[in-house]
Amino acid sequence: MSDTTLHTSAAGAMAVREYHLAHEPHPENGTALGFWLYLMSDCLIFAALFATYGVLGRSYAAGPTGAQLFDLTLVAINTAFLLLSSITFGFAMLRKQLGDVKGTLLWLAVTGFFGLCFLGLELYEFYHLIHQGATPQRSAFLSAFFTLVGTHGLHVTFGLIWLVVLMVQISKHGLIPANTRRLMCLSMFWHFLDVVWIGVFTFVYLMGVL
Repeated sequence: MSDTTLHTSAAGAMAVREYHLAHEPHPENGTALGFWLYLMSDCLIFAALFATYGVLGRSYAAGPTGAQLFDLTLVAINTAFLLLSSITFGFAMLRKQLGDVKGTLLWLAVTGFFGLCFLGLELYEFYHLIHQGATPQRSAFLSAFFTLVGTHGLHVTFGLIWLVVLMVQISKHGLIPANTRRLMCLSMFWHFLDVVWIGVFTFVYLMGVL
């Protein structure tokens, strides 16, 4: 009798500990709002870097200038890679809306390919500049340039890592609500990097060769 009672009590205690949420734990639009706040903080970081470059961008210290260093053809190709990656990400979001897991993964893979091409050309540009002696220590202009462009490149690197992790999650679990939220946040982040790069291309490279 006592053994049966103890067994029943233990089972009841176990039953009390087990629970399941009957609804999605995240409030509606809560993740999007939080991520927008993060992007605004990132905007402040890039605003400070742009302002720093605006102050130091003509401080050449008798060294090479932007007009002597920048290869606009290479930068234009790199810009095309990043803009194309934004378009392909849009295609991935369209496939997501249709519930097409394979199509979403395909376009995310294409996006990652263009992102890698962008990073590869940027690293080649840095290598070429350093090989010419245009290192960050050479002048305030080059310090500001490498900091601004390098920070953007670091963001793209983190975005690519996030992209790969998300592709693994989607391939394993499909387009569940959690993955859909993550995909939306990554989409905002990726398009944000596009906007920042347009500012870099215009303010740093185009104005640098004038």
